[in-house]
Amino acid sequence: MTDGPEPWEPGSGPAGAEKRFAPATIRNRDAIVAVLRDALPSCGVVLEVASGSGEHAVHFAVSFPALNWQPTDSDPTAIASIATWREEAALPNLNPPIMLDAAADWPVTRADAILCINMVHIAPWDATLGLFKGAGQALPPGGLLYLYGPYIRTGVETAPSNCAFDASLKARDPRWGLRSVEHVVAAADA
Repeated sequence: MTDGPEPWEPGSGPAGAEKRFAPATIRNRDAIVAVLRDALPSCGVVLEVASGSGEHAVHFAVSFPALNWQPTDSDPTAIASIATWREEAALPNLNPPIMLDAAADWPVTRADAILCINMVHIAPWDATLGLFKGAGQALPPGGLLYLYGPYIRTGVETAPSNCAFDASLKARDPRWGLRSVEHVVAAADA
């Protein structure tokens, strides 16, 4: 395992050391909102697993004010960043972040929908299996589990940039890397 660049840029402002920025968030957040508009329930609790910086949680809470957003992460520095973003946004439908390790027992027993953005490829496979187990326990029948991130699909050429990204992830931790959509779907079905 080698150290590689973190997906974070340092923050600025009053809590600059705690507040993180993920450059990919600005690139993907509106496209995700467009998909979620037709998929999320009209009200209820949305659990975000592996919230990272907290930027998505704030953007989604603004975009879906009738939903109650619960950000989580397993990294204490991510929890601090999420808390900083939440405090600055001061949104009534954005809960304080909680610690949640997708591969372990969950402190959350119920959610109306679950989002997991950019975790599956930057975590051991056990985290994905834990995500499916936890979602199966927390979601109502027909509840939404929405995954977003880069995947490999059989019969579809993988972009060279995604091949390079996969190699860099595996260099950082051999348990990481882009997952096959078919493998992810089979694990979810199980």
